[in-house]
Amino acid sequence: MAARREITGFSNPTVKALRALREKKHRKAAKRFLAEGLRLLTDARECGHVPEVLVLATGRDPHPLLAELEIAVETAGGEVIETSPDILAKITGKDNPQAVAGVFAEFDTSLAALDRTSADIWLVAQALRDPGNLGTMLRTGDAIGAGGLILIDDCVDPFSVEAVRASMGAIFTQKLAQARWEEFEPWLRTGPGQLVAASLRDAQPYRNAPYAAPCFVMVGNESRGLPEEYELACDLRVTMPMKGRADSLNAAVAAAVLGYEVLARFES
Repeated sequence: MAARREITGFSNPTVKALRALREKKHRKAAKRFLAEGLRLLTDARECGHVPEVLVLATGRDPHPLLAELEIAVETAGGEVIETSPDILAKITGKDNPQAVAGVFAEFDTSLAALDRTSADIWLVAQALRDPGNLGTMLRTGDAIGAGGLILIDDCVDPFSVEAVRASMGAIFTQKLAQARWEEFEPWLRTGPGQLVAASLRDAQPYRNAPYAAPCFVMVGNESRGLPEEYELACDLRVTMPMKGRADSLNAAVAAAVLGYEVLARFES
């Protein structure tokens, strides 16, 4: 059965440990991350991810999904903590926190953990720096039925509070991998997989391009785009028309446009 206790002091060591998970070095050391909100935690539970620690705000309104979440944590032998909304706000770093937060073990993010044949579409992001863009790409992957998101080189931490929040639960529905380019390219070439880049270099229109499954749709850094070496290593480079003054799309938006185009091709 789960341990259950109440915390009333800001200086409690558990509060400090949970609050520290907002910092990357502490997340990496603990191999744990924070997620907040009943809907997000419910999505996690329905995908087989139960929090090791469940933190509840005192005075919260009862909800059947919250009751189910508590039962799941208790059954798994986790810990349920009740504390004040002010202390929960300190833990999450949010002035108006939702009534529940959870601590999860980080996933296996190795390329070896991926089954490329499990989906026709995969999203790839290189040197992505904005947690909102990362969360949006996870949500896009969920929407188009992608297998997951592969982060190449030095990307923002996908387990940061901001990225997890921006994913709206998709971090639990999508596979997630992290690798250097020097690892990713050889891995990709050991099996089936077409690498497609959003590019201006010898690119063809993204409509009616010859996409093939499994298709790995790759976008680059928000300001620099993809390195030339990476673009040249792609099987297909595609471009999207820009009718206005802007010369490029937001990285996450570009991934969504291409992802839906590939989906439409495979479903036609």
